[in-house]
Amino acid sequence: MKKMKYIMVISFMSMMSIVSAQTRDTVPQINKKVNPKIERNSIRKGNTLYESEKFTESEIEYRKALDANPESWLGTYNLGNALYKQQKMDAALEQYKKSVVNEKDSLQQARIWHNIGNVFLQEKKYAESIDAYKNALRRNPKDNETRYNLRLAQLLLKNQQQQQNDENKDKNKDKDKDNKDQQDKDKNNKGNQNPQNNKDNKDDKKDKQQQQQAPPQMTKENAQQILDAIQQDEKNTQEKVKKAMMQQQKRKKTDKEW
Repeated sequence: MKKMKYIMVISFMSMMSIVSAQTRDTVPQINKKVNPKIERNSIRKGNTLYESEKFTESEIEYRKALDANPESWLGTYNLGNALYKQQKMDAALEQYKKSVVNEKDSLQQARIWHNIGNVFLQEKKYAESIDAYKNALRRNPKDNETRYNLRLAQLLLKNQQQQQNDENKDKNKDKDKDNKDQQDKDKNNKGNQNPQNNKDNKDDKKDKQQQQQAPPQMTKENAQQILDAIQQDEKNTQEKVKKAMMQQQKRKKTDKEW
């Protein structure tokens, strides 16, 4: 009987040990304590550096703010602005997307969507930038700067699509020309195999065909004129886009800051 009691005690102690171990495993980790003071001070320092155009240093301060409070909406948004100014577009877009999800105020959401549109515009993803600007205007229809950027993105998208269409047409023309040349070549080869053709006539036709197919010689002056025309065309397009962007900069800054 004593032996049975001993076994029961041992079993009970083993069960308690297992329960205790499971309890320790399932205890949630204590979240890092938020430090509002460090968060506020770091954001203030980051803003001062940002206004002085020290964007790398401001990025460091905003990251300190997020280290003090990972849920800081303002720290996330301002970090996105600092990254944008450093042309780190992918990283900036990531921060903007985080901040727009966590923000409920429609006007602030509009500012974030505006900046998301700017990122896509810089990367020449005009269709995506148009969607972002439209999201901003749904939340703030009175924002004329966003409306201007939307119109600019639409014009750039149209120009981009036109260029793609022209390139596709040129490719199709080259393909059709290659097919026609191949057909002519096959036809000539078939004619050469006809035993009734006279050898002298074949040679004459061959010489005549070569003369017809030979491309006209281009002089150095003609080549330079064509090159100048292409460069001028490209220069005009760049100047139009640059002028539009300068007008945009004069109205307001492209990114809305806090």
